[in-house]
Amino acid sequence: MELDQSIAAVVTGGASGLGEGTARALAAKGVRVGILDLNVERGEAVAKEIGGVFASCDVSDEASVDAALAQVRAAHGQERVLVTCAGIVIGKRITRRDRETGAVSPHDLASFAKVIQVNLIGTFVMMARCAAGMQGLDPTGDDGERGVIVTTSSVAAQEGQIGQVAYSASKGGVAALTLPVARDLAKDGIRVVSILPGLFHTPMFDQLPDEAREALAASVPFPSRLGRAAEYARMVTDICANPMLNGCLIRLDGAVRLAPR
Repeated sequence: MELDQSIAAVVTGGASGLGEGTARALAAKGVRVGILDLNVERGEAVAKEIGGVFASCDVSDEASVDAALAQVRAAHGQERVLVTCAGIVIGKRITRRDRETGAVSPHDLASFAKVIQVNLIGTFVMMARCAAGMQGLDPTGDDGERGVIVTTSSVAAQEGQIGQVAYSASKGGVAALTLPVARDLAKDGIRVVSILPGLFHTPMFDQLPDEAREALAASVPFPSRLGRAAEYARMVTDICANPMLNGCLIRLDGAVRLAPR
């Protein structure tokens, strides 16, 4: 797919981190970008800077997704590109032992379900809604392509660390969606690819002490640093440009393999 002003895109989590980097990269190619996020102030600011449109959206809520898509489609038309970057992290082990009493308690269902609802179900809802819209578009190019869906999994889907029970399960689910959805949509000319980022510099890392951030960066074999949002965004644009990328998982990680902790 050639990215230019004829293409409309939707980026979830586009107000910060990987999503913001992606929104900026797409806009730089002339794409009309719709940003979906819960951070209204930042989302509106980024959209204004890139000439896009912002819609407040909770990806885990169907009504919120429908309203947000209606808003951006009213401005830009039906999207041909969807990039799902919205996600949350909650760090808990499957059980927890109280240091004082020694009593063991299980991982609570509420926080586990919340991560699954946002990261996995939110991705599914966006994929289903956007794919349905893309199917109504005219095919383009020699291959008859109608759209591209890029989801964000994580290397934690394959190497979940201690305390990543919910996060790894959610990202593993996102990875597992990729091939069956690509097969579902193949006849309609809609491609589906999932990126598995490694250690990328996102707002979450800004909350860590300098020493912890430096140690994480040093754990990446090469280049020995945290990934940059622009590098994730470049992978998104490369996926859009290469029609043979479909139904696959792409690790973007500098050869890092997560240790148990």
